[in-house]
Amino acid sequence: MTSAEVSTTTPSDPATPTTGAPAPGDRTAQPLVVSSRPPEVPPATSGNLSDLVVDWERADPGAVCFSRKDATGSWADVSVAEFAATARAVAKGLVAAGVRPGDRVGLMSRTRYEWTVVDAACWFAGAVVVPVYDTSSPEQVAWILSDSAAVACVVESTEHAQLLAGVRGEVPSLVHAWTLDTGGLEELTAAGRAVGDDALEAARTTAGPADTATIVYTSGSTGRPKGCVLTHANFVDLSRNAHAVMPDMLDEPGARTLLFIPLAHVLARFVETLCLSARVPMGFAPDTRELLADLQGFRPTFVLAVPRVFQKVHAAAQHKAATGGKLRVALFARAEATAVAYSRSLDTGGPGPALRARHALFDRLVYSKLRTTLGGRLTRAVSGGASLGEHLGHFFRGAGITVFEGWGLTETAAPACVTRPGEVRIGTVGAPLPGTDVAIAEDGEILCRGIGVFREYLDRPEETAEAFRDGWFRTGDLGSLDAAGNLTITGRAKEIIVTSAGKNIAPAVLEDRLRAHPLISQAVVVGDGRAYVGCLLTLDPQALDAWGQLHGRAGLTVAAARQDPAVLAELQGAVDHANAAVSRAESIRRFRVLGEDFTVENDCLTPSLKMRRAEVLRVFAADAEALYA
Repeated sequence: MTSAEVSTTTPSDPATPTTGAPAPGDRTAQPLVVSSRPPEVPPATSGNLSDLVVDWERADPGAVCFSRKDATGSWADVSVAEFAATARAVAKGLVAAGVRPGDRVGLMSRTRYEWTVVDAACWFAGAVVVPVYDTSSPEQVAWILSDSAAVACVVESTEHAQLLAGVRGEVPSLVHAWTLDTGGLEELTAAGRAVGDDALEAARTTAGPADTATIVYTSGSTGRPKGCVLTHANFVDLSRNAHAVMPDMLDEPGARTLLFIPLAHVLARFVETLCLSARVPMGFAPDTRELLADLQGFRPTFVLAVPRVFQKVHAAAQHKAATGGKLRVALFARAEATAVAYSRSLDTGGPGPALRARHALFDRLVYSKLRTTLGGRLTRAVSGGASLGEHLGHFFRGAGITVFEGWGLTETAAPACVTRPGEVRIGTVGAPLPGTDVAIAEDGEILCRGIGVFREYLDRPEETAEAFRDGWFRTGDLGSLDAAGNLTITGRAKEIIVTSAGKNIAPAVLEDRLRAHPLISQAVVVGDGRAYVGCLLTLDPQALDAWGQLHGRAGLTVAAARQDPAVLAELQGAVDHANAAVSRAESIRRFRVLGEDFTVENDCLTPSLKMRRAEVLRVFAADAEALYA
C-alpha cells in the first residue's frame, strides 16, 4: 500500500481531476498543503448501482448477502438471488405505478432489510431515492418531499403513514404512498406482475455513472436541510476504492457486518453499497435498544458506528464493573490503563515484557468478556460522524478491537479519509481514500475534491457555487495534515469562538477531552463575545448511578448531582484535564451542569446523533447566560 502524497500546491493544481461545480472566479488561489492519492480502481465508465446486485447474482446466486431476524428472533439468511428477485418485483410495481427513470421516491423507515429492498428496487426502476429519517417531524417530511418533488413515498409504519397523510397537501408532486408494515411491498409486487422483464431492464440501464442516484438531505445541524445530489459514480467508485485499501477487513473469511445506524444517513448508505460491492453479508438492527442482543446473535466481524456508540459501550463496561464493588472497579481501571498503554506502545516500538504480561492477564479477565458482549468475533470497527477521542481509540485497540476513524460529510458521500490496517494513527482520521484529495487552506479550512464529492445542492446554484473554491469543496471543517498525509480535525469553522479580547478558540479539543470522562455525556464550550470561556455539561445517568454506588451516594439523580459537591469536584477535575491541552486564554473558567441531556426529541441532536450547537444554545440560553452572571 502506497502512502499518501503530501505536497504544497494551489487550489487549481491539475494533478488530480476536480469534481463538483466550479467556484466563482474572483477568488485568488493561495498555496495549500495537499494530501493526495490516485484511484486504485479506475472510475466507472458505464453502469450504475444496480450492477452491484446483478454482477453478484451472476457470479454466485446462492451466496448469502443479507440476514434478517424472523418472527421468532432467529437470524435467517437471504441469498443474493432471492434479494435480486424481490428487488425486481418491487421495481416492477414502481414502474406499473408510473414511476419513471429520474423520478424521486421518498423512503422513511428505520434500518431494516426492507429499506435496502426498496433502495435496490429504485435502482432497478431507474428512480432516485430521497431518504427521510424515521424520527423526522411533519414539517421536515413536508420540506424534504416537496423540495425534492417526490412522486411517491414508502414509509415504515401506520404512524408514518398518518404523518404523511397530514402533510400531503404540502407536497403537490406526491402521487403514491405505500406502508411496509401493512403490506406495501406485497402491493407493489402484485401491481408489477404485468410489467415485462424487458421493460424493467430498459429502466434499470437508463442511468449511467454521472446520473443522480440519490438526494440525501443534510441533517440540519446548521439550518434548513439542503438536498445533496449524489451520483451512481460517487458510491460505486468510492466503494471500490475503499475496498482496495481495507481488504483485511472486508475479505477475511466469514466477514460480516451489522448495520444499526440510520440508513437515511449517508454513512449507512455507503456501508450498504460497500458491502454489495465487496460481497460481504450484512445484517440489520432496527431497534438500538436491542443492539447488544443483536450483536451477540449476528456476531459481526466489523461494524461502522458513530462515536456515541463506542462511548456507550465503554460506559456500560464501567457500570458493570461498578456493580461488582470497589475491587471490580479497581480491576477495570487497571485493565483500562493497561489497554491504553499497550495501544500507545504499538506506535512507539511495541510493548515490553512486563506490559505484555499485564495485557495478557487483563485480556483473560476483562477484554475477552468485553469482546464476548459484542458478539465474540468483532475485531475491527470504523467510527465516523464526530471525533472518537484518543483515549477511547487506544482503549478499544488495547482491548482487541481496532477502531478506524474516518471523516467525511454528506457532500462527500460519507468517507473522504479513514485510518486503515497497518496505518492507524490514533488521533487522526487517516489519509484520503484513493481518488480523493484533501487540502488545508490558508485559513485552516479543509478542502476536498475527488470521486466521492457531490455534484450540487438541489436547485441551489448560488449555494453550490459558494460551496466550491476553484473545484475544491469547502467542507467548513478545520484541520491539519501531518507529514504522512494523515488528517487531524480541529473543529468547525462556524463554531470558532471569538472572546471579547479577540482570542479565537476552537471548542473541539476541549469538548473531546471532556466527553472522554465517564460522568460526562455532552459538553458545549461557550464564550463568543465574552470575557472568558465557559462550558455547559450534561451527565450520563448510567455512569452517574455507578459512580454514586461507589461514593456512598446510591440512587443519585441528575437533579441532585448538579449541586453535589463531590460530583462537582469530579467534574472540575475533568475540566482541569481538558484545560491542560490549551493556553490559559482558551481555558474553561466556569462550567454549569444542565438538568437534561441532549436528545433527538429536544432537537439538540440530529437523527445521526450529532450535536445541534445553535439549538443547544437556544434551548439552554439561560444556563449559558448564568455562566457570566
